[in-house]
Amino acid sequence: MCTDQLNSLSFCLQCKEFTFHTGYEVLIQRLLDGRKMCKDVEDLLKQRAQAEERYGKELIQIARKAGGQTEINTLKSAFERLKQQIESVGNSHIQLAVMLKDELKGIEEFRERQKEQRKKYEAAMERIQKRKLSHYKKTVESKKTYEQKCKEADEAEQSFERTSASGNQKQTEKSQNKAKQCRDAANEAENVYKQNIEQLDKVRTEWEQEHIKTCEVFQLQECDRITILRNSLWVHCNQLSMQCVKDDELYEEVRVSLENCIVESDIDYFIKTKMTGTQPPAEMKECSYAVLFTHFVIAFSWFCRFSGLLHGTSKNNMESATPSAPPLGMPPQEINGVYASIFVNEQAGNTSSQDYRVLYDYTAQNMDELDISEGDIVVVIEENEDGWWTAERNGQRGFVPGSYLEKL
Repeated sequence: MCTDQLNSLSFCLQCKEFTFHTGYEVLIQRLLDGRKMCKDVEDLLKQRAQAEERYGKELIQIARKAGGQTEINTLKSAFERLKQQIESVGNSHIQLAVMLKDELKGIEEFRERQKEQRKKYEAAMERIQKRKLSHYKKTVESKKTYEQKCKEADEAEQSFERTSASGNQKQTEKSQNKAKQCRDAANEAENVYKQNIEQLDKVRTEWEQEHIKTCEVFQLQECDRITILRNSLWVHCNQLSMQCVKDDELYEEVRVSLENCIVESDIDYFIKTKMTGTQPPAEMKECSYAVLFTHFVIAFSWFCRFSGLLHGTSKNNMESATPSAPPLGMPPQEINGVYASIFVNEQAGNTSSQDYRVLYDYTAQNMDELDISEGDIVVVIEENEDGWWTAERNGQRGFVPGSYLEKL
């Protein structure tokens, strides 16, 4: 392509003035501007590479510092995949920065090669231009000398003709010799002038050839520079487009992971792994004053048994006392009956065996108590003053609440 351009549009810019090199100077300025353009592209790629590297490192840091450890199941998996892909995106941008630096290095090497080549031709052109200007100056000076000598020769001949007309032989010979000397000097100056012209024309030819060759080289350099920079920018855009595609591919994996994030699955997983129960607390039921008072009396009797405050309680009875009382929900009794069973029991301490019917169910609270059910027939072995009687049923013996029994 550059060869065709050389045939159609030439960089060989000329100037009509023999001593001027305006066309060449325009070309040199164009190359210097091109060199600056190369540096501008290098700066762009360098700054873009630095930005990509910083961005990549920041993405990696963000991914590694991200939390999400408290999440569970599919959402946790999707979030972990997102962190992995963000780190992958960061690494790919760092790799892009490396590629940009490689491209930058290639442009720098190309620019330096062009600089070395241009300097070589500039040096050659500088030498030939100095020779041309030097010979031109010498030719101009020889021309002036030649013209001066010709003028002097003409004046000497005119003086000789005037002297010859006067008839003075001596003056005539003197004028004739002077005219001859001036003519010889003019001829010599003419020869020098011709030689300088020939030499200047030779130098001019060499300069034109060197100028044409240099202009062609400069034009090729300019073609190469534009081609290299255009291709470099094209590659840069392709790299950025590929990076966008790569980023999208990585994030697509995250989207696939999010598609597998099922709300019901995460809820079920939480319920199964953190199950604490499915039944609520039991409803609190209303309890009558009589029942509460009965519980209080029995609890008080227990306290007296342990503290020895109840009248007639011996140490032996305290040691053999049971640590439990009838449970909540015990059927209410007549207040007088309760007191009678505890304090006004005329048969307290009676050890004779008698049969009693169980009025209410009672579940043993301690090992020394006896389970009884409504309708059971038990044998009372001993009726204690604290309201807890020793009874026997089916060969098993233990304490039961006396208020739960009815004598047969």
